Amino acid sequence: MGWTMNVSASLRCRCTILLLSMIVFVAFPEQRAIYLVLMEGEPIAFHHGTELLEGERHDPNSKGYRAHAKQLVDSHDQLLQNTIEVGGYKKLYSFKHIINGFAIHTTPSQAKKLELVEGVTLVEEDKGVKLMTTYSPQFLDLPMSVWTQEGGYRHAGEGLVIGVIDSGIDPMHPSFAYDPLDPYTSELPRFSGDCETGPRFPSFSCNGKIVSARYFSAGAQSITPLNTSKDFLSPFDADGHGSHVASIAAGNFGVPVVVNSFFYGRASGMAPRARIAVYKAIFPSIGTMADVVAAIDQAILDQVDIIVLSLGPDAPPKETPIFLNVFEISMLFAQRAGIFVVQAAGNRGPSPSSIVSFSPWVMSVAACNTDRSFPGKLVLGDGRNINGVGLSGPTFGNGLLHYMLVLAKDAVKESGTFPKTPQYVEECQYPEAFDPTLVLGSIVICNFSAGFFNGTSTVTAILDTATELGFMGFILTANALYGDFIAQPIPFAVPGIMIPKVADVQILLQHYGQWTTRDHNGRATEYNARAAIGEGRVASFQGRAPTVSRFSSRGPDFIDASRSNLADVLKPNILAPGHLVWAAWSPMSIAEPILNGYNFALLSGTSMATPHVAGIAALIKQYNPSWTPSMIASAMSTTASRYDNYGEPIMAEGFNITSLYPSTPFDFGAGLINPKLALHPGLVFPSGFEDYVEFLCSLPNTNSSVIKAITGRLCNHSLAHSFDLNLPSVTISNLITSQVVRRSVKNVESKPETYLCAVLQPRGVEVSVNPPQFTVNPQGTQDLEVTINVTQALNSFSFGEIVLTGSLDHMVRIPLSVFTVPM
Repeated sequence: MGWTMNVSASLRCRCTILLLSMIVFVAFPEQRAIYLVLMEGEPIAFHHGTELLEGERHDPNSKGYRAHAKQLVDSHDQLLQNTIEVGGYKKLYSFKHIINGFAIHTTPSQAKKLELVEGVTLVEEDKGVKLMTTYSPQFLDLPMSVWTQEGGYRHAGEGLVIGVIDSGIDPMHPSFAYDPLDPYTSELPRFSGDCETGPRFPSFSCNGKIVSARYFSAGAQSITPLNTSKDFLSPFDADGHGSHVASIAAGNFGVPVVVNSFFYGRASGMAPRARIAVYKAIFPSIGTMADVVAAIDQAILDQVDIIVLSLGPDAPPKETPIFLNVFEISMLFAQRAGIFVVQAAGNRGPSPSSIVSFSPWVMSVAACNTDRSFPGKLVLGDGRNINGVGLSGPTFGNGLLHYMLVLAKDAVKESGTFPKTPQYVEECQYPEAFDPTLVLGSIVICNFSAGFFNGTSTVTAILDTATELGFMGFILTANALYGDFIAQPIPFAVPGIMIPKVADVQILLQHYGQWTTRDHNGRATEYNARAAIGEGRVASFQGRAPTVSRFSSRGPDFIDASRSNLADVLKPNILAPGHLVWAAWSPMSIAEPILNGYNFALLSGTSMATPHVAGIAALIKQYNPSWTPSMIASAMSTTASRYDNYGEPIMAEGFNITSLYPSTPFDFGAGLINPKLALHPGLVFPSGFEDYVEFLCSLPNTNSSVIKAITGRLCNHSLAHSFDLNLPSVTISNLITSQVVRRSVKNVESKPETYLCAVLQPRGVEVSVNPPQFTVNPQGTQDLEVTINVTQALNSFSFGEIVLTGSLDHMVRIPLSVFTVPM
């Protein structure tokens, strides 16, 4: 990012006279970076405190809108001209709809000047961003529950717009096709978008399913020269990630998934009749927060209903409090505008406090498996089977014919100019290293060695080698030096299997050694070991599910980048399928060459879990159009399940990939999302913009003037503690003796209902709820006091649950997470 100049000099003297030396100081130019700047003053959406009424939207062509927009932009330009010398910066964006600020490309010293200017509330360096389903609808019981209540899949999500801020979209994919024989029946009176065209994205790309498409590149272009062969200045997705996310949330129903001529089933989005608005802010070469914030600002102006963010910061901001950085504040104002925002929790698990989605006004999603897997099998010549992974067809003969096994090391040419590194000798990366007569028609054993461990070797290279030399198949084996590895099913165009467990590899190598003859120098002379690769593309539906995926980021949440000060906020919030998810893919597949040419990909990550929740949020919003974002989030949370398909508490994958451990709310939030129950939660915990401001004001070391400048609200301290924010969970990160926590619930059903309160007590505390029983009328509210007394200081978190059981069979679950410390 930016540029530097390195100067070095070397002076040599062979003279006998004494020379005087001179020290020359060379000034190194400062590296430029992107800085995000927030200013005092209301943005357009909240000018003079006049929020829009339900069903209204801002008209960007109105005289009032244009006048205020010009006023804000002029103020940004005037401030920059008065503060930074000409040529010392480049303004990238003016943010004016939901936040008042701008993004510039400049040097640290110039950015420092801005911090001293009256009216500037925050200057933050842009650290960049990272990108973080044939079976998912069935696993979540959508076809027989939620879709039927909304008229079937032909109406599920109708009238809603999901804004996808990601790497773009492939408009030619069948998941995003518009069927004129099945037209949409609802108008989109609030939505106003635009279709920006460009390379690979003609004007007809916005076809009715895709209702808007824009791209944001000013930040990316200021940091690095974009590659025109992949960084297309259009909404087109050259990566695949954005298409994958969009199709999980709102892809068309029943799209055939065919890869390498094999039919894997039919894919469908969670809300297959929702419309998609595309906001491309991530490019194959780079992603900047400036582009993402600009995309959020535009999505709110366009009046999308849901925003899905399968991305997040590279790292927590160091210069500002976690909840007060520009990205989090942008999402706060999106919530204020009535938009439900869902964000990936991150892929940095299973370490604690690895979460990259922090704020209570955002729904943060953890990832889990389903009970579907794609098991592979290697059949040895003596009849033994070894389990493995690989989406490939069997070797010729449907796995019944056995072929010669050759260890890569034994097939390497004895003479050759290539280096004798692991990539050449054992990892099957280079065809020129092999004796072609030996590997032709054989199954070659490749080793997971140093190149794979450091990331320089790829399975793609193995496939290229196998294709060029005519392998019958290949095996990628774990290496005892590096231990077991995690294998994800990848479509292989030639028969192949990965064996990720060292113990299984030892069985294979013992078989190979037993049937291979060597001379006195150890060179293999006869190859009598045989094997066959079985079918690896047929799904199996068995095993424990859900389990929290190893990669899924964990809580507890924290307040600052040091992670030493914990936040009284439960993160993640919800669990959704994010392991082995089939969805749309861009055939260009710039970042994943092994998927090049494919229209579908089987991927894992919290990026995949997040659009599941976005699509389900659209279904809930369709069924309950008056609900606010916090009400939708509450309904998902209080109805989530904490149990797996065995009827036991959800387990989680840890550092030891061969075993599971009992999970906690810091692994799965409230539990696995249950779309059917979320439509009728009984009670919800509503929170609004004013509540979130008071939450910010209640944090330790709060600077009330900064909060006033950023939010436009005074700190009235209506919250005694940050844990009194009206969330559908209770988290206390520092409980010494006793504490009373306050909550308020609202009845969103059509009848009065009486609730009984029960508590699953966390270790080390006693919890009581007052009143222990209450009746609440439709649209009525009830205040609750939760008293927590320490009985044993554990110096650690313990977990429990409050359960409110209604007389009309509603059950409201509230996770408890309490850290008790000695007095």
